[in-house]
Amino acid sequence: MKKVFIVAALFLFAGTTVYITSCQNKSQKQSQNQISKEDSAKNLIARGEYLANHVTVCIDCHSIRDTGRFSMPIVPGTEGGGAGFPFTKTEFIPGVVMPPNITPTALKDWSDEDIIKVITRGINKKGDTLFPIMPYHSYSKLAKSDVLAIVAYIRTLKPVEHQTMPRKLDIPMSLLGPLPDGNLDNNKIPDPSDIVAYGSYLTTVAACADCHTPRGPQGFDFSKMFAGGTLFDNPVFKVAVANITPDSATGIGNWTEAMFVEKFRENASEKMLNTRPGRDNTFMPWSMYGKMKDEDLKAIYAFLRTVKPINNRVVKHPK
Repeated sequence: MKKVFIVAALFLFAGTTVYITSCQNKSQKQSQNQISKEDSAKNLIARGEYLANHVTVCIDCHSIRDTGRFSMPIVPGTEGGGAGFPFTKTEFIPGVVMPPNITPTALKDWSDEDIIKVITRGINKKGDTLFPIMPYHSYSKLAKSDVLAIVAYIRTLKPVEHQTMPRKLDIPMSLLGPLPDGNLDNNKIPDPSDIVAYGSYLTTVAACADCHTPRGPQGFDFSKMFAGGTLFDNPVFKVAVANITPDSATGIGNWTEAMFVEKFRENASEKMLNTRPGRDNTFMPWSMYGKMKDEDLKAIYAFLRTVKPINNRVVKHPK
């Protein structure tokens, strides 16, 4: 009888030990899964923050900029709260457009799908088509993972109570129309080891061509892509966009990779940003692009070395 009791006790002890161990393993696995999910969310938001501030620069247009300082950096605390001044004929708008508030205050009723649609197709929650100063044509080339990262980051912005005025256009938006529905799953981020392909992706989603391609009577002159010359003329200063083709005489053909990267770093330095250049200012958001990762700037440089060299001398500040 005593042996039976001992055997039963041993079985009970072994069963209890297995149960406790199983519970501990399950709890540990759940904890690891939770940590993994939290890390994934943090990584996603970090990627979105990097893109929205330094590559696609969504925050540039959708914030108030200090017009008196070099390159008009963002006024701290206004990130995503909506533009502080209207986009007009200076930016080739047939009318007036104010980039709206994109903080959680304004997007609280928007689903992720609503935000993705406005970023990549130019259609807002009301079904209205955005004027294409919002570069949704370029953003439509974003990999789905990058779009989701931007959405995740935008959700974390500090809510800002700021309502911008509605747009006033001199033409019907039906003349332009939204982009057709595309499959973002088909968009891929090239392997960074393929530096030219990766640079092409970054140059596209950064919408570099939107400013650096000259405009003719019918719009962009894509036969002179990246050749610069477009003149931005506002009441304070006039500035023409640089030629960034690899033309040696008028473009960046004589620039080394190091010179290209240093140009961004120098113009994003606190020393430069704190200057007040007056009539010699620029619309180029150096404060944002200038904090792009070295490897990304080098990839953009590598891609630009492959585009058609175009001889087009640009006077930066015409009188």
